[in-house]
Amino acid sequence: MSKPGFALLQDVIMDADFPDLDLALRRGRHVDRDDAAWYALLSDAQEQLEPFYRRYGCELIHKTDGYFYLLPTGDKISRKQLAPTDMLVGQALALLYLDPANVERGGVIAYEDLVAQLSSVLGSDALIAAFNPSTSGGKRKKYDERIAQRNVRSRVAEAVRRLSSMGFVDATEDDRVRLRPALMRFAEP
Repeated sequence: MSKPGFALLQDVIMDADFPDLDLALRRGRHVDRDDAAWYALLSDAQEQLEPFYRRYGCELIHKTDGYFYLLPTGDKISRKQLAPTDMLVGQALALLYLDPANVERGGVIAYEDLVAQLSSVLGSDALIAAFNPSTSGGKRKKYDERIAQRNVRSRVAEAVRRLSSMGFVDATEDDRVRLRPALMRFAEP
């Protein structure tokens, strides 16, 4: 139900937060309760915004896990395609999000936990191959393995930055990652 200030779509559009929120949604951002002002605006104006975004060939999705996002259903707003490595990182983060030990720690993990999760799921060789496409399955020197491991960590950090820009996680300054509810999109079939 809309609050009185959002009786009409124009009231929503005139809200000071709407332009930035609209641009963020169109760029693939997921908005959850941690984005307090945006989340409140979407919650209060959902009734007006759903038909608005349908005109642009999108569905405004509100998940029971507590987040909103735009799902393009037409070709007016481009779909943001994640790279395979971003998908792998997102899936590993979703598994970590569901881990009770991480819930107890407030959903904050170290990058090393993420790399360890990826290694555990994929195996060390497959992890190196996935994040170092030029690496072949042939003989590798120890030095090359260290470089490959460094590249994995660097590419995982890049993926985390991209996922952070879309509201899936928050990267902290101390090489930690705060997991957000939107990660559950990676657990969907």
